[in-house]
Formats: sequence, structure tokens, C-alpha cells
Amino acid sequence: MRLLTILFIGSIVLGQGNIVSENSFTAYDEVLASTDKLITIVPVAGGLFNMGSPEDEAERRKDEGPVHAVRLSDFWISTLEIPWDVYELFVYRNADSPAENQGEVTLEIDGISGATMPYVNYNKPGYPAINITQYAASQFCKWLTAKTGHYYRLPTEAEWEYACRAGSEDAFYFGTTSKSIASYAWYKGNSDGKLHKGGVKEPNALGLYDMHGNVAEWVIDRYNRNGYPHNTDMVTDPLQLGEELYPRVVRGGSYKDKPARLRSAARGYSKRSWKKRDPQSPKSLWWHTDAIHVGFRIVRPRALPAQSELTKYWIEPIKEY
Repeated sequence: MRLLTILFIGSIVLGQGNIVSENSFTAYDEVLASTDKLITIVPVAGGLFNMGSPEDEAERRKDEGPVHAVRLSDFWISTLEIPWDVYELFVYRNADSPAENQGEVTLEIDGISGATMPYVNYNKPGYPAINITQYAASQFCKWLTAKTGHYYRLPTEAEWEYACRAGSEDAFYFGTTSKSIASYAWYKGNSDGKLHKGGVKEPNALGLYDMHGNVAEWVIDRYNRNGYPHNTDMVTDPLQLGEELYPRVVRGGSYKDKPARLRSAARGYSKRSWKKRDPQSPKSLWWHTDAIHVGFRIVRPRALPAQSELTKYWIEPIKEY
């Protein structure tokens, strides 16, 4: 039986059961015990921003609107899409010892489901982990939480866009047009149809790499083809959970896409065809066969959710046909 305990020692208790660590809100390296691997994490100060794209933005799609005000709380985010050599620690489970000094959450690491092996291993060290399901990405976050004591999850769609923009209201975090995109992103025009090592291109103002291109990134939210019909007024820390497996949102575009699909407000979504060639019945919970353009990065909210809310941000498994 899994253990989930919230430790309030050394923390400030807030309303609604949230806590904020007294530790400084700064960048840090999450060093993975018993390995030589680490994940660099940077702070994103919360605030108010306009989510979505205006109607006059070039190559805008209907699902990107209406533009609406969103207020977000502070969070940390990884500077890179999670690379294969870090993700494989979760897959092979050969570094399961938890940290000696636990953080805010104590979670029994043995109680976390282990991933199966990939059908075809496209991955290389330093390159984003790909072809993984949203559930698998979320379970990595759960495993990382157990290993480090820090609460990790996938970003919400709003958090992802806010971090990508890094204060910019333009179509891309570097400007209004795609003329400079080759300096910031791997996309259809410069990728040679292949995935590339993370962190090679120029970062945004927060120090985040590959927010535009290389691989599209999982977020928690379900996809609505009509955009944000219920968000015409200001919302705080929005999240749209989905009961159905498809479609779920991916953000940022990939090395296979033209610049328009890499814009800060552009939205992609998962499809059943990503598992069409899976020979298993039911289909794998862990791997796609045809989503070699999809990966993920992680966030850590500064305010720890109430204990009753922790698990809802980790995706539940849904069996397929």
C-alpha cells in the first residue's frame, strides 16, 4: 500500500491547506541520488497574463481563443525537456533509492507503477525522451517525487504558455515573426526531419530551451477544439482535467512542424493514430508507436497543494481498445 504523507516542518501554512517552503525561490539542480544525473530547475514568478492568441495573429486557429486573463501562482520548471538518460532511470528502476533528506512529500517509491520497455528505442542520451504517453510522463513525475521528496507534475496548459512567453505578448517569445526562428528552435525548415539534442538553441528570457520546437510537450489538460469558451473572465490557476483519454493537449510544436505550429499560443493534441501500430490488446499504457515528436518537461508548484489534491495532478491510467 502506497504511503503519502505531507510534512509541514519548516514551512509556512497558508489557507486552503497549501504550504509554501521557506527555502528561497531560486534556481537549483535536482540531483538524482545514486546517479550522476541532474535536472536543472528555474523559478517562474506567478502573475497575470493574457492566454491565447488575438484574432489578428498570423496563422491563428480558432482553438487558441478567446484571449483571456489568467493569474498563476509561483512555480519552478525544468530548463530542458526531460532527456532519455534521465527518463530511463525511471524505466529501468535501477536508481530507486529515495533522497536521504526528504522534502515536502514522502511517497513510497515501491508503490509506483513501473514502465514497460519501449517497442523501438529511438532515444539517445541528451535527447528528449519520446513516444511516451501522457500517463507515462506523469508517472515519471510521481517517481521523481518519491525519489526527491519534492512534488513534481506536468505543467498545466496555462503554466506552459506563461513560461514559454516569459513576458512576451508576441507570437513567439523572441518576436512577432518567424524570421529568427532558426536561432531558437528545431523545426521543419532546419531539423532535417530528425530529433535533436536538447539545449542547443537559444533559450527564452527565463532560460528555458526548446519551448518552441524539437518535441511537442505534454501538459495535464484535455483539449477542446472550441478553445477556451468558459474562460472569458479572469481565471486563477486554471486546469481542465479530462475523463476521456483523447484528446489531450501538447504544446510547443516539434521538429516536424512549420513555424506557425510553434507559436506560443498554438495547441496540439493527442490522437488514437499514435498507437495504431501497437500490436498489444489492450494498447500500452506507457508507449506510443507513432509519437516520436512528443516529449515533456516538468514543474514543481511553489505552494504545495492540499493533501487531498496531490494525486489529481498525476494522470490516471485509462485502458484502450
